[in-house]
Amino acid sequence: MSSRPSTPSSTPPAATTGGQLARIGLQALAAVVAGYLAMGVVAALGLWAAGAGDLPGGFTAILAAVVVLASGGKVELAGDAGSLAGAQAALTAMPLTVTLVGALVTGFCFLRPLRHHAVTTSRELGFRAASTVVLWLAGLAGLSAFARHDFPITLPGGDTQGALMDLFGKLLDAVNPTIGFRTDLGPTLFYGLLWILGVLVIALLVSRSTPLPARLVRYQEPVRPAAHAMLLLVLAYVAVGLVIGLVVAATKGHTAETFAVLLLGLPNVSWLALGVGIGGSWEGTVNGPFGLPMPQVLDAVLRQGGGTRENPDLSTVDLGSLAAQDGRAWWLLPVAAVLVLAVAFVAAVRSPARVRPWQHALHLGIAFALTMLVVTPLTLVEAHFGLSVLGIGELESLGGEVVLRPHVWKTAGFALLWGLAFGFVGSLLASRVRRKGEVESGGGGK
Repeated sequence: MSSRPSTPSSTPPAATTGGQLARIGLQALAAVVAGYLAMGVVAALGLWAAGAGDLPGGFTAILAAVVVLASGGKVELAGDAGSLAGAQAALTAMPLTVTLVGALVTGFCFLRPLRHHAVTTSRELGFRAASTVVLWLAGLAGLSAFARHDFPITLPGGDTQGALMDLFGKLLDAVNPTIGFRTDLGPTLFYGLLWILGVLVIALLVSRSTPLPARLVRYQEPVRPAAHAMLLLVLAYVAVGLVIGLVVAATKGHTAETFAVLLLGLPNVSWLALGVGIGGSWEGTVNGPFGLPMPQVLDAVLRQGGGTRENPDLSTVDLGSLAAQDGRAWWLLPVAAVLVLAVAFVAAVRSPARVRPWQHALHLGIAFALTMLVVTPLTLVEAHFGLSVLGIGELESLGGEVVLRPHVWKTAGFALLWGLAFGFVGSLLASRVRRKGEVESGGGGK
């Protein structure tokens, strides 16, 4: 008889666990849907501002391709110019405004169900993360199926190039050259996996209140204040860039083009400004009829060439080269100093009082270096298009190249030095204003 009550008593926990798992799955689905929806809205507005709505069909395919690129996916370009002529194209770039919005929305929705939990277990957190990852990759695979289209190539320049294309059509079977894009599914899912895992890990690192499993609690004290400070820093640069962009749109004209940059590539410019301001550098080139939809000073530096010993065709983009084109670029240095010091102060205030200044410096230095190791490679831009005849060369008037590559380790090294210096100063400033009793009681509560 003693065995009878044991059966009903064991049933409710199993039912409760099943209900919890179903609820977690629905919450993960909501986070994924919200993330993709936010990315789609921002990408659609940016493409509309860029004039993609005027292209001959394929807006949905372009929108899907932009979201795939923003999620870390790989979209390949391919050209066709007939049997005796060839069109080559390649593109590597991330629309970081779309990426940032998707990361913020997905991370927020992933953490929101945990906001009222006093504790969480490794099993629950792992299942929540796994559900989000699987659903995210399923959505990415679905988008990849739509991210394919072909466009006819419209040549700039007028009558001369129009006559040249007529000649191609008569002699070389090169009528109506086209360029199209396709998603490379394997790399897309691989990099998409890294992207969503990175978003979830960073969300847990920067959150100030989300509970962690017991074995990870000891790491939140040295990690979370500095990680949250780095989030504030990169968002502050985006906010400053947004204000500048809105002023430019209101006063300088080219409103649609400016909004296209803001909605698609604002962090590409803002985080480059952060890296250059702390002493980092990029290298690249722009030639042909194409260019970067970026500040004119950057385009001018990239077109001048003669920047590096290894490759004289590449230009070096740093504080000196930008200031040589426009003296206002020197403002990047004091802006970086003010913002890095501000977030260093915030990190120190939010840390327990027992943390020493040298420890703050070390925490912020490592966090800043890791941040630049993450965001700097995302600013990479490589785009190339060329039309060749009989396979013996590329027609310069019909081709172009845009390259912008970061010096990742140099920029991360400067970030380490800045973090160490400003972390120490920020801790000294915070020690004068924070209430040690409240901070210590909060730290003891952990």
